[in-house]
Parts: sequence; C-alpha cells; structure tokens
Amino acid sequence: MTKIISFESSADETSVAIVEDGHIVLSNSVATQINSHQRFGGIVPEVASRHHIEWITRVLDDALSLAETKPEDLDAVAVTYGPGLVGSLLVGLMGAKTFALAHNLPIIPVNHLAGHIAAANFNAPIIYPALALMVSGGHTELVLMREENHFEVLGETRDDAAGESFDKVGRLLKLPYPAGKTIDDMAHRGQATIKFPTAMAHEDNYDFSFSGLKSAVINYVHHADQKGDTINQDDLATSFQNAVVDALIGRTRRALQNFPVRSFVLAGGVAANSQLRDELKILLEDFSQTAFIPVPLQYTGDNGAMIGAAGYWNFKQNIFADLDLNTDPGLDFELLKP
Repeated sequence: MTKIISFESSADETSVAIVEDGHIVLSNSVATQINSHQRFGGIVPEVASRHHIEWITRVLDDALSLAETKPEDLDAVAVTYGPGLVGSLLVGLMGAKTFALAHNLPIIPVNHLAGHIAAANFNAPIIYPALALMVSGGHTELVLMREENHFEVLGETRDDAAGESFDKVGRLLKLPYPAGKTIDDMAHRGQATIKFPTAMAHEDNYDFSFSGLKSAVINYVHHADQKGDTINQDDLATSFQNAVVDALIGRTRRALQNFPVRSFVLAGGVAANSQLRDELKILLEDFSQTAFIPVPLQYTGDNGAMIGAAGYWNFKQNIFADLDLNTDPGLDFELLKP
C-alpha cells in the first residue's frame, strides 16, 4: 500500500488529502473561499493567497486526523505546481516542501489538470486507451491517453473556457459566484427559446470557442434592456447552457469516432453540470466499447484527493522533484508526456 499526502492550492480552494494506492481516499480536507470572492464576482488573487496562508496548516492537521495517519505512515508528498495563480500555488508548494523536509519524504510534482482526470479513478479504474473531456473554469480540452500518465491534447479552447463563460454570463445576470450550479438549476426550469451560436461547429478539428457565445448573450441582454423588454432568465439560462453543451458534445462525438477508446472520462468543475453528464451518458450509448467514467461529483471541483491520485501515477514512474521545485502557472499537458 502506498499512502500519499497531497496539497492543492491552485486557485481558491485550500486542500490537503491522504490517498492510498491512487484510488482510496482516506481523507480530503477542503477550505473554500467562495464567500470571500462572491462580492467581487470572481477570484481576487491577493485575497486568495492570504486565505491559503490562513488555512494551509488547518487543513493539513485535519487531513491527518481524519485519516488517522501519522507522518511516518506516509510514502510521499504530492503537490500541485501548476497551472494556476502563482501566489496561491506558492502557498501550497511551500507547505508541501516544509512537510516533506520535516519528515524526510520525497516530493511528487503534480499537474493540476492531470489531477482532475485522475479523480475518475475514485469512480472506477480508467481503462486505456482513454479519452478525457476536461472542462473547468480555466480549461476546456479533449485529451487522449494512450496509456496511464500519457497525455495528448487533441483540442482545446481558443479563448474562454466553458466554466469561464458560465461565470461571465452569471455576472451579467447578477447571479452569485460561482454561477455554474445556479445556471444549471435555472436551465431545468426554462425553455430553449433563444438560438445562440455554436462556434466552430462545422470546422474539422477538436477545438472549442466560447467567447462568441458569451458576446451573443451579452448583446441579447443589452438589446433587451435598451428596448425595455423583460428577459425570462430561466429561458436565457436554458438557451445558453444548451449552446455550451452542444459544443462539448459535438467535439466529443467527433473524437470518439476518430479515436476508438476503451473508456471516456469527464473531469473538471463543469463536469458537475447535470445536463452535460446526462447527454454524455446518452452519447456513450452509441459507443458500446467505451465505458463512461465521470469523476464523482464530490471530486469535480479543486481538491487535494485528485492530486494524490495523479501523484500516485508519478510515484509509480519515479517522477519526483527536489526542494528547488518552483511553480509553473502556465503549465500544460504536453509537458507531462513521459
């Protein structure tokens, strides 16, 4: 049995977890900052960094206590070093380094995006080759994994990420931050009365674009305001969410047709969207050879457990770092290819 303690602080969640053999979560302590950032409608980096400093030792103690684990029971320390907000990343990285140095444990550098995908193992073992749709506030990517811990980006967003578009539309409608869950709930009450564009629908690639959709929603709302019309926000949410999901489903279908895989992973914060999960489940019925493995809802957001899962991949391949490990806010998948 391999026990890894893992640190995650790439954005506005401070989290430490202990994971056994990459798929058994012994503890997953998370301190959220949503209440602090709601009044700004998004993450304020300086505020996030201060909160990480306040919470890092508390979630560390909590994770050890919940897992009933002592430092001497651990095999390694995994930590997110990118991508993310540099100030936030530094807090988790310094916490992980300090813990590793104090207890003579090796350090495992982990890509935050790989962590999101690895969290699917908390549902069922990923079967390779696999295809992953990674959708979050900062990233929207289709990733082919021919084998464990090997990532090839087939397509990505050329502008806004899917989750980013949800939050921007949420600010426009004066919804609480983060807006994804609220829009999802509204979409189930409304009707698709507005036809918003699905960008790049007919282009022969796997890339995404959501800035045009965001602009279309903004223009629709401003035009209605100028005319003094009342907007049915539920209908707007339904129409907007349909356009986002249509774009994700269309690209995913094309990738599944061209890259036969044994499992399909849905990961990232937007993976909690109920319409996306439902429509992907229906889509996968057309690909009987491919198992659908969505990340469990409680692990779709940023958390330390997912870093422990990806850290286990690196542990098995002897991918470790020295104490001079630095943050890489712009880290991408390609840098992880073994």
